[in-house]
Amino acid sequence: MNKVQALKISAGPQAQETLQSPELSLLSPPVREREHPCRTKSHLCSGLWQDPEWPAPVQSCAVLQALHQLYYDPNIENKNLAQKWLMQAQVSPQAWHFSWQLLQPDKVPEIQYFGASALHIKISRYWSDIPTDQYESLKAQLFTQITRFASGSKIVLTRLCVALASLALSMMPDAWPCAVADMVRLFQAEDSPVDGQGRCLALLELLTVLPEEFQTSRLPQYRKGLVRTSLAVECGAVFPLLEQLLQQPSSPSCVRQKVLKCFSSWVQLEVPLQDCEALIQAAFAALQDSELFDSSVEAIVNAISQPDAQRYVNTLLKLIPLVLGLQEQLRQAVQNGDMETSHGICRIAVALGENHSRALLDQVEHWQSFLALVNMIMFCTGIPGHYPVNETTSSLTLTFWYTLQDDILSFEAEKQAVYQQVYRPVYFQLVDVLLHKAQFPSDEEYGFWSSDEKEQFRIYRVDISDTLMYVYEMLGAELLSNLYDKLGRLLTSSEEPYSWQHTEALLYGFQSIAETIDVNYSDVVPGLIGLIPRISISNVQLADTVMFTIGALSEWLADHPVMINSVLPLVLHALGNPELSVSSVSTLKKICRECKYDLPPYAANIVAVSQDVLMKQIHKTSQCMWLMQALGFLLSALQVEEILKNLHSLISPYIQQLEKLAEEIPNPSNKLAIVHILGLLSNLFTTLDISHHEDDHEGPELRKLPVPQGPNPVVVVLQQVFQLIQKVLSKWLNDAQVVEAVCAIFEKSVKTLLDDFAPMVPQLCEMLGRMYSTIPQASALDLTRQLVHIFAHEPAHFPPIEALFLLVTSVTLTLFQQGPRDHPDIVDSFMQLLAQALKRKPDLFLCERLDVKAVFQCAVLALKFPEAPTVKASCGFFTELLPRCGEVESVGKVVQEDGRMLLIAVLEAIGGQASRSLMDCFADILFALNKHCFSLLSMWIKEALQPPGFPSARLSPEQKDTFSQQILRERVNKRRVKEMVKEFTLLCRGLHGTDYTADY
Repeated sequence: MNKVQALKISAGPQAQETLQSPELSLLSPPVREREHPCRTKSHLCSGLWQDPEWPAPVQSCAVLQALHQLYYDPNIENKNLAQKWLMQAQVSPQAWHFSWQLLQPDKVPEIQYFGASALHIKISRYWSDIPTDQYESLKAQLFTQITRFASGSKIVLTRLCVALASLALSMMPDAWPCAVADMVRLFQAEDSPVDGQGRCLALLELLTVLPEEFQTSRLPQYRKGLVRTSLAVECGAVFPLLEQLLQQPSSPSCVRQKVLKCFSSWVQLEVPLQDCEALIQAAFAALQDSELFDSSVEAIVNAISQPDAQRYVNTLLKLIPLVLGLQEQLRQAVQNGDMETSHGICRIAVALGENHSRALLDQVEHWQSFLALVNMIMFCTGIPGHYPVNETTSSLTLTFWYTLQDDILSFEAEKQAVYQQVYRPVYFQLVDVLLHKAQFPSDEEYGFWSSDEKEQFRIYRVDISDTLMYVYEMLGAELLSNLYDKLGRLLTSSEEPYSWQHTEALLYGFQSIAETIDVNYSDVVPGLIGLIPRISISNVQLADTVMFTIGALSEWLADHPVMINSVLPLVLHALGNPELSVSSVSTLKKICRECKYDLPPYAANIVAVSQDVLMKQIHKTSQCMWLMQALGFLLSALQVEEILKNLHSLISPYIQQLEKLAEEIPNPSNKLAIVHILGLLSNLFTTLDISHHEDDHEGPELRKLPVPQGPNPVVVVLQQVFQLIQKVLSKWLNDAQVVEAVCAIFEKSVKTLLDDFAPMVPQLCEMLGRMYSTIPQASALDLTRQLVHIFAHEPAHFPPIEALFLLVTSVTLTLFQQGPRDHPDIVDSFMQLLAQALKRKPDLFLCERLDVKAVFQCAVLALKFPEAPTVKASCGFFTELLPRCGEVESVGKVVQEDGRMLLIAVLEAIGGQASRSLMDCFADILFALNKHCFSLLSMWIKEALQPPGFPSARLSPEQKDTFSQQILRERVNKRRVKEMVKEFTLLCRGLHGTDYTADY
């Protein structure tokens, strides 16, 4: 069947009739229909367009009615219905018919716009439907419409230009080899009814959208290359025209602006920079015209930023004087508060420096001109005013300083030494500039800033911090000495008035570097620690930075414990200030973690202050949790007797409060208090580790305390409060948040204590079993999984673990029988538990009371859940189960009996029932089946793929056969199996070879 015949069949009877007529093509405007009452707002055909069956053809009056409803109906449901119908109409075969009618002069621009958009969609997405003998008539009609709208609605003109651009891209280079030259020639024809300026603007609009349409087009990759080459050649027809129009004094401003936009569009096709020289120079000249400024900046930046531009060093060198020539205009703009102009000029300077610093640094003989450009960018970095209130330009430059430093440090040693000598002073100046820009405004001015401006300033300071950290790589220890000298002079000098902003900025510089760079060997840190107590702290921002700076130096304090007493009182004092909540608590936590072995002398004081602020409820919930973690680190370094004494003092008030709450009738207020108390306990137990498991990776020689004998203090406390926790649970068992908080206490304790938690295993297993039997919840399964992971392999603990595992499995299987779809979280956690059991202790599957067959079938069902985490967990279970076919008899038996069911579920998922993002997980199952059940898989896969239409109607028997053979052949390379599955799922979904899948 040829294309014309195919189009006749798909387009409906009227479309067929149109095709058969020698006067009218499907792609040409049809004869005007008899005026229909639907053309007027007062005579709407009620429900005509809402017919679920397509009218044959879709009549323009139905489209008009739907458009009217979309634009004017106040009912949002009607609008949505109309929009949905119109989207279908746009892609229907009849769109070729009604789109031309909607472009008629008697229609309003909104309707004409829809018609033009419909044409673009048909041309760009359904090009293969158009018979080749109708290309020319379609092209002619589009030219005619563009000419007519050259003096009409601009939005309609643009859509028509986009439609013609899409047609040109589809025809280039074979069917329309000189498309751009033809466009220029046709619009320059003198016999056009449109005036010269109108034709010129229409041509420029068409030339502007052509490269933009190319960038977003759905052309196949091989076609894109051909068309790009063709467009590069066609620049010869565009650039001379643009140069002429831009340099003509008589060209109106609107034309020159359009020229700049057109140039900006074309240079993004990676046009050789040397071919753009004249236009770039003209664009620089146009920067003096305020109306053309923005368009000129965009064009210059796009031209300079081409990846290929660095090849044209001579042209880049010619651009440096042009950029430097803008310095006076930049200074004037800054002086006059003209942020738009300063921003635009900065963009140009940064574009040249950032994109081509390596190429320009290589031109050693021109080092002075490039240094001048660098100094111009420095001026932009230090532009007066506070970001983002008084200026928005300085942030543009930060990436340039990274790039320049990287390029300098990438040179060979000799050349690098030369540039280090030139640019080290520049980078020291940069540090001064950045710290000045990081300074807070006066308290009065800052008080008038909006919350959004304060947040932008915070992010800006983070960017400055990152830059300072990076600059340290170039300047080294001398940078810290420089900062320390300035801070010392500032704090000891009586000549200059004290500025907390200046002090804060210098400390912020220290903090930025110390957070990520090892400053343990710096000779200035002792002096800095000595200076900190001398700082007059009367401001929240300064106090915050002092706290964060101390926190950043916590590792240094661990190596120099004699200095802890210099700063610890400051931190403890700050704990009582709610405005310093985050900084003071996080700093104390860092000190307690890094310096815990040197803190016993201060422990009583730290615990007392912490208790006081906790009881006064000074901090928000998250900071309270951090504070408990800090105390956990602190207590870990004490003797067991001291730990128990402090624990009793610390948690007794909370235990008493919890006992009271356990007696009360459940209500929302009680619930928040219970969850808070349980959270405090779990965070304390997260870090209270007297066996120092976290220090194991550092080597035993670094432990400063002997491993204690006797029961673990955490276990002692848990055993004491166990009955109370059970009492709380009895009243809140149906509340997932409370159950989760209870489980978190034990889960975090298990993770921290590991084997030390052993005494609690039997009673915890019993409690978990009762909990889960009453109301199944995912958190109970997650805690069970932790117990299986740590204790299932130990003979002494296997019986309670096994009993709990069998119980939760039985309850979950019952849940599956009742319908598990409402509990994807439980199914997810259950699958993870099963996988952990197989990985850690496969013996759990040997028990006769475990219904392995039911477990297998439930896991197959879970593969079909819509929730991705649940599906991943189920796939993880099968990848652990299948390798056990030989060693666990019950597993081998169920795989032999029900493995085909698993394979079919996997193939259904690959065939389109599961998200493409999950294909690697299903590939893992196929790989495991092939590796461990090869003979069964070779039989199952042929049978499963036999039925027509399975797993997708888009597959041919040959494609299915090829896939099965590929899978069966690959038993070693898992990555290759994943590639096969991804390719097969694209075939199943009809996406193979499309641009839509190019990035996957």
